[in-house]
Amino acid sequence: MDRQVLVAGVDSSTQSAKVVVCDARTGDVVRGGRAAHPDATEVAPRMWWRAFTEAADGLLDGVSAIGVGGQQHGLVTVDAEGAVVRPALLWNDTRSAAAAEELVAELGGPKAWAEAVGSVPVASFTVTKLRWMAEHEPELADRVARVLLPHDWLTWRLLGGGAEPVTDRGDASGTGYYSPADGVYRPDLLALAFGGRTPEPPKVLGPAEAAGHTPDGVLVSAGTGDNMAAALALEIGAGDVVVSLGTSGTVFGVAETAAADPTGTVAGFADATGRFLPLACTLNAARVLTATAGLLGVDLAGLDRLALAAEPGAGGLTLLPYLDGERTPNLPEASGSLSGLRRANMTPENVARAAVEGMLCGLAAGMDAVRAHGITVRRVLLIGGAAQSAAVRAAAPIVFGVPVVVPEPAEHVALGAARQAAWALSGGGEPPHWQGSTRVELDGPGDGEIAAGERIRERHFAAREKEHSVVRTGEE
Repeated sequence: MDRQVLVAGVDSSTQSAKVVVCDARTGDVVRGGRAAHPDATEVAPRMWWRAFTEAADGLLDGVSAIGVGGQQHGLVTVDAEGAVVRPALLWNDTRSAAAAEELVAELGGPKAWAEAVGSVPVASFTVTKLRWMAEHEPELADRVARVLLPHDWLTWRLLGGGAEPVTDRGDASGTGYYSPADGVYRPDLLALAFGGRTPEPPKVLGPAEAAGHTPDGVLVSAGTGDNMAAALALEIGAGDVVVSLGTSGTVFGVAETAAADPTGTVAGFADATGRFLPLACTLNAARVLTATAGLLGVDLAGLDRLALAAEPGAGGLTLLPYLDGERTPNLPEASGSLSGLRRANMTPENVARAAVEGMLCGLAAGMDAVRAHGITVRRVLLIGGAAQSAAVRAAAPIVFGVPVVVPEPAEHVALGAARQAAWALSGGGEPPHWQGSTRVELDGPGDGEIAAGERIRERHFAAREKEHSVVRTGEE
């Protein structure tokens, strides 16, 4: 019998480190572990390493290859000796919102940025965090020799820290100074952001290219960003759109050509296979549900029960869930609102339903945006922690207006990183085809539900436009 070959995948997310060990041929998960990250928007990278080593403790014996999927956009700065200069600024740190506006204007507007790097920078992008650091911490900025992303730094640590830092085109495409269409860095944009300084970015590897080996001889793949790793795990194809409901919400599909959206709604990312990954991201996703549950004095199961007891449309209530500002649309200073209140609809059930529908409507707007960039939407693959909510599953086909499939719960980012590791180990032209997980096919929306979904989305859009006007004018 052939010897089982094992590969490992790491998901270094905002909230935790997850490690899965898989059969390299089938993708079957053999074992796994996890450990928490600090709950902050500014984190010392050593905490990621500590969480990884805790999560991986006792798991990696016999593993032949490992890959890392990491949260996108975070800024990791190191000096000439490889020491971290300052704590990493994560994607959800919005202190660089003003810097983003400055950079967009300095290059000539959103269209110029979209043409240059496929995306219009907002506060989450690495390039804006560099500008903030240059303006607010110039002495620290002077020490920076290299600028890395979270997955880059972890991959570098796996290699022992002495090798040349590397990345992949998927994660690099979220920096704001790498062109996915041309496959090159834009050092002029890096210098524009960093006050003329030009720290060295990591080398960009091909999708199946190995980064090197750990000191123990384990092959290390290029790694990638979290959304790219999830797409790799799900093996998505034409007509598939992934909606991920985690700390943030994302909508993405695979395309053969690079997107360049001058409105900034769609980020023109690359994927982890050599293609492209048009993506829209909302800042507010699963935590909308936990916050609403807290407001109503129930747990998440209780929120489900309340939301399922309400009719679609929540009796006319609309929750605009900009509880932490918002990224899409780019409203970092926005706040949430609950509109349409009347005595007849002021019930816990309707508030719970409005929270579920409001969260999903932000993703539905993102779906419309990626559809406009050549993505055909035949079905939605719903993943992330909030995809397990019964109320979310009931509302999703109505709000999205297409059939919804829910893969069984899995660490999709870590699985994608493991599949990439298996690909690098095999040296093949395509990633291995894994068996895939069981999927729950939800009923598509009926005729009446299609109309209800349209009304829900229209009310959400009206509330969003009102909030946009408030933020823009400073007036109620």
